Amino acid sequence: MKRIMTSSWSLHRTLGGVMYDWSETRGTPKRACGGEKEISLLQVPGQLAKRDIGMLEICHFHLPQTEGAYIRELRAELDVHEIDLYSVLIDAGNVAHPDPEQRACEVIWVREWLELAAELGARCARVIAGDAPPVGSGPVEDDPVVCASAESFRELAQSARQLGIGISTENFRSLGCHVDALSALLDRCEGEVGLCADFGNFKGPEKYADLSAILPRATSVHAKADFYAEGQMDRADFTRCLELARDAKFAGPYSLIFSSPGDEWEGLACTRAVVDEYVGV
Repeated sequence: MKRIMTSSWSLHRTLGGVMYDWSETRGTPKRACGGEKEISLLQVPGQLAKRDIGMLEICHFHLPQTEGAYIRELRAELDVHEIDLYSVLIDAGNVAHPDPEQRACEVIWVREWLELAAELGARCARVIAGDAPPVGSGPVEDDPVVCASAESFRELAQSARQLGIGISTENFRSLGCHVDALSALLDRCEGEVGLCADFGNFKGPEKYADLSAILPRATSVHAKADFYAEGQMDRADFTRCLELARDAKFAGPYSLIFSSPGDEWEGLACTRAVVDEYVGV
């Protein structure tokens, strides 16, 4: 099994810092921002192959087109360079929206991205758990935000199965970063939803306790290190996170996430040098 991958987010500046606004999943997107790029998304698989990175995650906002010809071309580039597309990261949509009608619209939009992920040959798609924290004062497993998110995820999981892909979420945004709510959501989904555990998304004094709580359920890990300055990794924090993953007997893929100042390829190489010490340990 390939265990080292990266995300298009780790190459955001290399890709020109472009973020496409896909309020509609087909047609022409709005170009939200961006500048000069060193490489295009189509060139990423070849660059990963040169660096022995065998899997890729693509953020949905990095796709400049979603029409069939472009999707087939990108999938062909992944195939020719033997790069597995692990996931499409759907970094928008609120499947826990409090208004049922709007929530249904959000689910439909996400479902269309599941279809695109399947067309690209992805193993899975990652969906945000919700943009708001739990609101109730009672048991978190009965919180209306958690219940709304779980209902949407169960519906999306059924669609994903029919498409032949998986679905996951992440300790990300307001609901996903509430560790008890995230656990309650996964419990309500009864094993149908995977979990990406991101080292950098929990903050504060409870960071390591929170990571320890979710890592046994992780199906993938975002191995994100903090860099104080260019090339200056907070290695103590990063290795502690990796040790927590090892202690949890995590055996899935590690995605190298670099979002600090400096050259992105060099940052990925520095991150990988530490991760490689733990893969297979």
